[in-house]
Amino acid sequence: MEKVDKLDRKILSILSKNARIAFKDVAEQCGVSRAAIHQRVERLKEDGVITGSGFSINPKSIGYGTCTYVGISLERGSMYKNVVKKLQNIPEIVECHFTTGPYTMMVKAYVRDNEQLMKLLNDTLQSIDGVVSTETLISLDQSIKRDVPIHTEDQ
Repeated sequence: MEKVDKLDRKILSILSKNARIAFKDVAEQCGVSRAAIHQRVERLKEDGVITGSGFSINPKSIGYGTCTYVGISLERGSMYKNVVKKLQNIPEIVECHFTTGPYTMMVKAYVRDNEQLMKLLNDTLQSIDGVVSTETLISLDQSIKRDVPIHTEDQ
């Protein structure tokens, strides 16, 4: 991965506020050509700095009323990769992290209701080889959602 320079940071800062902004407008704010912005953005994608683009969908609007975090304890931490392969096939799981602390891993999932959550826990997660126990936390409200701050020298 190449170093992210001052111009890259400015581009990232602009795009993080409005991913749908036209490159010509980004170029104008940065004082460079549209082609330069296009080349920079493509390089940032290739280097793994920009990891996605698209729309954020409100899960509640499509019937997923419960956001839950599940701490998963494994028999051995070395089982993590095999468990992740199983978790990738569970569409309700939207994030998975290998963690320190009381759990081997933490997943974030969206379910329609408590009945679906119980099935996810009892029938799916706890039946995966290596899973010793789970602990569930239900999110009552998401108060903050944002990307990491991108600091430019101008800020």
